[in-house]
Amino acid sequence: MSKKVYIRLKSRYWGEKDQSVVIGDIAQVIVDGAGEQEIKNILVYKVDMSKKLYVIDSMFIVNKIQQLIKNVDVQVIGPTQTIVYSKQKNNFKQPVLLLFVWCLLFIGAGLAIMNFHEDVSMQEVHLKLYESITGETVEHPILLQIPYSIGLGLGMILFFNHVFRKRINEEPSPMEIEMFNYQENMDRYVSVYENEAWKERDG
Repeated sequence: MSKKVYIRLKSRYWGEKDQSVVIGDIAQVIVDGAGEQEIKNILVYKVDMSKKLYVIDSMFIVNKIQQLIKNVDVQVIGPTQTIVYSKQKNNFKQPVLLLFVWCLLFIGAGLAIMNFHEDVSMQEVHLKLYESITGETVEHPILLQIPYSIGLGLGMILFFNHVFRKRINEEPSPMEIEMFNYQENMDRYVSVYENEAWKERDG
C-alpha cells in the first residue's frame, strides 16, 4: 500500500548564496506515517547567484520524491510552482539610488500638489472662505492655509497607513495592496515564461 504525501508549495522563497534548498524550505509537507523529515531534507536546488530567480515546478518535486522513496502517492495542494529568488548583495550604489529616487519623488509630489492647487484656484478659494467666515479681506489667509497644510500631511499619513516604518493599524495601505498585486503578477509571469519544465516541453 502506497504512503500518501501532501505537498503545498510556497509562492516564493528567498535563498542565500550557495544555499542548498530542500523541499522543507519551499513547501509544507504532511506524510501519512513516518518519513516526513526524510522528504523535507530532499535537495531540489542550489542557489546560483548568477541567476536572480529560478522556478521549481511541482512535477519536478513529485518526480524527485518518487525517485528517492518508493511506494509514495504524492498529492500537490495549492501553488504548482515556487520561485526561488537569490538574495543579491547590497552595494554602495543602492543608498545613492534610494536618495536619488526619494528626492525625485519628493519634488515630483510637491510639484503635483502645487499644480493641482493652481488648477483649482486654491488661493482664491481660501481668500473667499476667509472673507465669508471673518468678514475681513486679507492677502494671505494663514489661519486657513496653515491648518489646511497640516491636514494635507496628516491625510497622506492616514491614507498610506504608515509613519516611517511603523504601521498605524493592521489594515494594509493602498500602496501595500498595489505592491502585492504587482508581485503576484510578476510571479505569475515568471512561472509561465521562466519555468524550465515548460521550456523543455515547448522545445
